[in-house]
Amino acid sequence: MSEHNPGLRPWRDIARRQSRQIMVGNVPVGGGAPVTVQTMTNTLTHDVKATIDQIRRCEDAGVDIIRVSCPDEESTAALKQIVRAARVPIVADIHFHYKRALEAADAGAACLRINPGNIGSAARVKEVVDAAKANNCSIRIGVNAGSLERDLLEKYGEPCPEALVESALDHIKLLQDQDFHEYKVAVKASDVFLAVAAYMQLADAVDCPLHLGITEAGGLIGGTVKSAIGIGNLLWAGIGDTIRVSLSAEPEEEVRVGYEMLKTLGIRTRGVKVISCPSCARQGFDVIRTVQALEERLQHINTPLSLSVLGCVVNGPGEARETDIGLTGGGNGKHMVYLSGVTDHTIQDADMVDHIVRLVEAKAAEIEAAASDAGQVQAAE
Repeated sequence: MSEHNPGLRPWRDIARRQSRQIMVGNVPVGGGAPVTVQTMTNTLTHDVKATIDQIRRCEDAGVDIIRVSCPDEESTAALKQIVRAARVPIVADIHFHYKRALEAADAGAACLRINPGNIGSAARVKEVVDAAKANNCSIRIGVNAGSLERDLLEKYGEPCPEALVESALDHIKLLQDQDFHEYKVAVKASDVFLAVAAYMQLADAVDCPLHLGITEAGGLIGGTVKSAIGIGNLLWAGIGDTIRVSLSAEPEEEVRVGYEMLKTLGIRTRGVKVISCPSCARQGFDVIRTVQALEERLQHINTPLSLSVLGCVVNGPGEARETDIGLTGGGNGKHMVYLSGVTDHTIQDADMVDHIVRLVEAKAAEIEAAASDAGQVQAAE
């Protein structure tokens, strides 16, 4: 019930922009590959244990790619151990110091985040590109409205979409002059209007994969809203191959928010999609606390499925018909449980959360078993 079938409901269909595909380690980006979710560690990279612990939490949240900052030799020295421990590709974030890029490529980084124009002479750019080629390392060009080149600021007077795109094209040319094409590009800004306009212009100008983000978006709530408006607009328009939600929050929260965006748009599904009401005086149980408890208890579920939790019978039955599992509040602490859209049984307040968790776990196991059986049948054919 949680699947999205293209063409069945055409108003939900998103026609993705066609791009070349590159590899970030073993993860394809662009060219029709699933939109990937990224985050960035905020530990000191040379603190290997703290960094790996944070990477583990992000992996548990479903991250596809993780970036770590490499501002000094200590960090790139630690990178080899971090790359070995990580289960996902690691991107090394490099600013200005081209030697850090060389060290990171040799240490096993799957991708280098650099701006070729900021690392010095053509000879230095060639050294970085050669190191990337030798280590099967891709490159992410990261243009940011807050750090545009002085000549572009003088030319345009202020950061604007044209300035961001021109900066991106200048950096791209430096890589193409070295016959290097394994790159993706970001044109980020903290201004949503500026970022969206720049990405739309860039999408028409290049064929490489695009990395989406609204930079310096803010805290968990403000940054989530801002990012959802900006990144969501672009994804809905079919633009974007990998996303990073920038929040002043723990990186695993960035991952969860990123997946929620993709789930909302039907682009990717992972874990439980919860549909719940804001609650009111009609509620038969404490909806807010129940949803909080369920979201916390169901984070371990990776299987895509849907759960509706509504406090009363006004919209509860209708939403339950569209979800895998539904819960609707009733009178006297007696609530209705729906399975695959059909009324099935009632449940009392006391055991409600535990009961729903068990139902979700059982449904996830059933979906996984059916998918496994289908795969075995296809293999046999």
